[in-house]
Amino acid sequence: MAGQSRQALRTRIKSVQSTRKITKAMEMIANAKLFRQRARMEANREYAQRLQDTVNEIAATNPGVESRYLVKNSSDRKMTVIFCSDLGLCGGYNANIIREAKEHLNPTDPVFLVGTSLYSQFVEAGFNLLNSEPVSSDQLSFQKLKEAVMSGIEMYQNNEVGTVQILYTKFVNTMSFRPEFDILVPFTLDETQKRNDHVETLFEPGPEEILDHLIPMMVTNVAYSNWMESTTSEQGSRRVAMKTASDNADDLVSTLQLEYNKARQASITQEITEIVSGSNAV
Repeated sequence: MAGQSRQALRTRIKSVQSTRKITKAMEMIANAKLFRQRARMEANREYAQRLQDTVNEIAATNPGVESRYLVKNSSDRKMTVIFCSDLGLCGGYNANIIREAKEHLNPTDPVFLVGTSLYSQFVEAGFNLLNSEPVSSDQLSFQKLKEAVMSGIEMYQNNEVGTVQILYTKFVNTMSFRPEFDILVPFTLDETQKRNDHVETLFEPGPEEILDHLIPMMVTNVAYSNWMESTTSEQGSRRVAMKTASDNADDLVSTLQLEYNKARQASITQEITEIVSGSNAV
């Protein structure tokens, strides 16, 4: 019995060690992707922020400006673009997204889902998905995302929805990520821009026309920036999950090794006892 117990422990130790090799390799890959994606995210974030600042400045220096993107329409429905991953093994990244969607969204409102891992779950939950088939997050192009955002803006202009928003995972730091909503339209003026120290600027053809062209471009780039934050958060969450799995594997191997040593010692003790008992009998 002792020999069989030791054999089972030895097999399990080898299995856990093999699993640890996989999780450690995935941790290293996720770490490399994280730093590469983070650099791209930070570079794009600056461009998206400049666009937002420009729109804020135009609206702040022209308080009487009228734009169809600045005034909320009469519809209470919301069109939401949601970002999730294509693959699993990334901790609570996807679970947090679908929980936020179920808690804050009306399933009958239109949703455009980017990412394949949660597609079937959103279908089963009864959400009104605009895309009839999964859209890969890893292979998402700027043009594809722009089409999704512009379809939402068209719904907004037709009074079919009153809000176009993004549900994404905000990258706080390499260890912290949280799901958030980012409203694209109606555009809300940043209160910090409402100052009296702006240099007077003349706009040609006019601030209304400029905003009507600039805001759609801005919200598309903001959506792209949110997608990059989500993909960066995905790699960060996967790195944390795989590191935790590797650490747990190390702890489990240590525990199993201790049990194996105890079983081995018990087997040796039993054999010595049997030899001594046999010699005394002789």
